[in-house]
Amino acid sequence: MTSATHRSAEEIGRTALGPRPLPPLGTQRAAADLSHVDTELANGLRVLAVRKATVPMIEARLWIPFAGEDALHPATAEVLAETILTGTARRNRIEIDAELALIGGDLGVGVDPERLSFSGSALADKLPTFLDVLGDVLTGASYPDDQVARERDRIIERIAVSRTQPRTIAREAMQKHRYGDHPATREVPQAEDVAVVDAEGVRALHTASVLPRGAVLVLVGDLDPEGVISQLENALSGWASDRAAVRLPELPVLTGRPLLLVPRSGAVQSQIRLTAQGVPRTDPRYAALQLANLAFGGYFSSRLVENIREAKGYTYSAHSGFEFTDQNAVLNIDADTANEATAAALLETRYELGRLGLVPPVGDELESVRQYAIGSLLTSTSSQAGLAGQMLALATTGLGVDWLNEHPARLAAVTPDDVASAALDFFAPKQFTGVVVGDAAVLQRKLTALGDVVVGEPA
Repeated sequence: MTSATHRSAEEIGRTALGPRPLPPLGTQRAAADLSHVDTELANGLRVLAVRKATVPMIEARLWIPFAGEDALHPATAEVLAETILTGTARRNRIEIDAELALIGGDLGVGVDPERLSFSGSALADKLPTFLDVLGDVLTGASYPDDQVARERDRIIERIAVSRTQPRTIAREAMQKHRYGDHPATREVPQAEDVAVVDAEGVRALHTASVLPRGAVLVLVGDLDPEGVISQLENALSGWASDRAAVRLPELPVLTGRPLLLVPRSGAVQSQIRLTAQGVPRTDPRYAALQLANLAFGGYFSSRLVENIREAKGYTYSAHSGFEFTDQNAVLNIDADTANEATAAALLETRYELGRLGLVPPVGDELESVRQYAIGSLLTSTSSQAGLAGQMLALATTGLGVDWLNEHPARLAAVTPDDVASAALDFFAPKQFTGVVVGDAAVLQRKLTALGDVVVGEPA
C-alpha cells in the first residue's frame, strides 16, 4: 500500500467537478413500540417495567424524593448515600458486593437536594436475587458505626478538594444567586456539618425519609413486564409507610436581572454561567424550545459554538441546555474563558441570544436541529441503560412511554413560527441572569462597562 496506489480521504471526497455532495438524510424511524407496565404497588411505589430484550440483562433505576429543611440534612444525606450499602441485618458489606458480583450485577447510590437515587443492573435470570438485595438494603440497612466514621472522613476530604474546583465554585455561586437560601442550593454539604454526623443520625434519616410512597422504580431489559410486578410485591413487601417521601419545595420562577461578578483573586480563567426560566417536558411549547436551544448552543454545530469557539477562539467549550428539577425547568449557558476573552465572550453570547429571536432558525438550519433532536432521542434510548435513564427522567414528572413514543412526532410538527416565538419568549437577553466567576481586578472594568453586571462577595 502506497500513496501512489491509494487515494486520501480528501481525494475520495472530491470529483473533477468539486466536492462530492452529501447524501440526503434518511427518513427518521419512530420510537419502538415498547411492551411495558406502568403501575403503583400497594406501598405507593410507582413502577415502570419496560421490555427491551437486546441483551439478557436488566437495568434498574430507583428515584426517591429526598428533600429536607434541617440544616444538617445535606451532610447526613451524603453520609447515608455513601454507607447504605455497607451492611444490613442479613448481609455485611462484603456479602452484598459478593452476591451482586455472582449475578453479574452492580448497585450504586447517589444523592442531591432533590432525590436519593439507586442505579444497578443484573443478569435477567437473576432479577429475583437483585430485587432481594435491593429490598434488604431499603428495609434493613444497618449503617455500622465504623463504616459511617470511615466514609464520613472520606467525604470531608472529597469536599475539601471539590471546593477548590472552579466549576464547583461557579455552580454554588449560580445556585445561590438564582435561588437564594432554597434547599435546592445545598448540593455540596459543609465539611463541618459532615464532621458531626453519626450513625444514629443516619439511621434516623433512613427511617424518616427512605420511603416508597411518591418514589419511582424503573426496570428495563429482558423481562416480562406483567410478571415482574408480582416479584416486586414480594421483594419490597417490607418497604412501607403511611407517609410520602419529601419533595423539594417549589422553585421560584427566574426573572432577568444583572449578572453577578464573583471575585476569585488570581484566577487565570473565568466561568460564565447564564440562566433563564424554561418549560418542563409536559409543556406544549417544550418541543419548539428544545429546537431553539439546539440552534443556539445545544450541539456542536450551534450558533454559540460557531461564534465564540470556532470563529473567535474565546473558549474551548460552550454549551446551552436544560436543567430539570422536579416540575421545573431552566435554561443554562456555560462557557469557560481566559480572562482577556471573558468580556468579549459575554458580549458575543448576548449578541447570539438577541439574534436567535430576531433572526430565528429556518430552512436547513431548522431541519438540521430537528433531525438532531429526533436522532439523538432515538440513539439515547437504543441501549437498556439509556432507555432506563430516559424513562426515569420522564416518570419522575408523571410522564411515561407514551411521551417517548410521541415526542418525535411533536418535534416533526414544530414550525418555524413556533421556534421563532420560543426564541423571543425564552432566549431574549433580558430573560437571563447568572454569574461570572473570575479575577475581579482584571475583569471588573470591562464587564461593568457592558452593563447589567454587578460585583458580589469573593468566592
